[in-house]
Amino acid sequence: MASDSGGTPPGPPPGVRILVVGGGYVGMYTALRLQRKLKQRLRSGEAEITVVTPDPYMTYQPFLPEAAAGSISPRHVVVPLRRVLAHCTIVVGEARRIDHTKRTATVTTLATAEDGTGAVEIPYDELVLAPGSVSRTLPVPGLAEHGVGFKTIEEAIGLRNHVIEQMDIASATRDPAIRDAALTFVFVGGGYAGVEALAELEDMARYTARYYHNIKAEDLKWILVEATGRILPEVGESMGRYAVRELRGRNIDVRLDTRLESCEDRIAVLSDGSRFPTRTLVWTAGVKPAPLLAHTGLPLNERGRLVCTARLTVEGTEHAWAAGDAAAVPDLTASEPGRETAPNAQHAVRQAKVLADNLVAAIDGRPLKEYRHSYAGSVASLGLHKGVAHVYGRRLKGYPAWLMHRTYHLSRVPTFNRKARVLAEWTLAGLFKREIVSLGSLEHPRAEFEIAAGRHPRPDDGDCQ
Repeated sequence: MASDSGGTPPGPPPGVRILVVGGGYVGMYTALRLQRKLKQRLRSGEAEITVVTPDPYMTYQPFLPEAAAGSISPRHVVVPLRRVLAHCTIVVGEARRIDHTKRTATVTTLATAEDGTGAVEIPYDELVLAPGSVSRTLPVPGLAEHGVGFKTIEEAIGLRNHVIEQMDIASATRDPAIRDAALTFVFVGGGYAGVEALAELEDMARYTARYYHNIKAEDLKWILVEATGRILPEVGESMGRYAVRELRGRNIDVRLDTRLESCEDRIAVLSDGSRFPTRTLVWTAGVKPAPLLAHTGLPLNERGRLVCTARLTVEGTEHAWAAGDAAAVPDLTASEPGRETAPNAQHAVRQAKVLADNLVAAIDGRPLKEYRHSYAGSVASLGLHKGVAHVYGRRLKGYPAWLMHRTYHLSRVPTFNRKARVLAEWTLAGLFKREIVSLGSLEHPRAEFEIAAGRHPRPDDGDCQ
């Protein structure tokens, strides 16, 4: 132990333990940069990085709509954390509680229920909270039973399989009511997730319809429900209006200033009095911070996000850091005071870099930097060769915006390996026809074996779940 009598301040304690909670944008990019910055210390044992994440991969969410449409293979939308973070310890599990006074995190893993030993406690010296967000649902009757979100790769691929299966049902049924419900697809939420998912899937389904002898593209009914008076607010009002015209020009029913009142009995009831029997209800009406934040004892704002400083530290708390969807970070570039950075990927990736640099600086006793980034703009896809963009004050639409959307996200997807694979798939997709196969049986892989063994599996009720 260092003596206080000397003039040299004590250095960082050996074996600094860094715990990163979350393996999304902020979690992965922070751990990746820490891994590079602390390379020698990780090798010598002077530092260790543990990443707790519910999934062993990071999902590049902007590619989910293209994965749902079959333009990209699901495995190329995710980044395996064990490969990218080779010098970190990856714990696949859920952080249930943080006791920052004791510097411990209570975590349940895949083995928790199997071995009966209960949750494990992971000690740390520095905490990075990046658990992200979850779907923000409302108490709409029937939503929990019949709705599906669009935040994970599993939901995206399940939705693709489901849409094609509904076309199979509509093609084979003799009941007009079942056919109509099967070919009606309702999306709630006019942000990026809802608009891009609907646009890509409608594009895919319209192409797929040509291979059915009794289904035409105009038989499919696509409905977008948005509670406000505009969609895609990030791209600006004029581009939002263009997106509405583009979607309506494709016979998509866009309902603005409208809410979903109920979806019981597979009937979507809207606030304007409309009723649509449907077997597909996709809920993309916003997100909320991960529930873990309520069990940390750290300061939260009125929306449940961690109150942070511009240095990406948790307000009034030492050795705690946060960024991304879970953090309320002041926007130093905003013209009016009190504004926070938007919870999107553009800020998350840049915040992760500053956070990692500041954490290393704190360990070394150096001053911290403030996060400052002017919002560059937004791009959105409206299906193959169609899009809108508002970047650095310039507005683009149609093919140029779609090309910018692909170019930007190709540049941002992590690792050269993923970039090359995605580019190769786009190239092949331009040379060959779309794949129109549903692999819904992947969701019930034991069904056929159970039938062969004399046991009847639970029948699929047809809901998109």
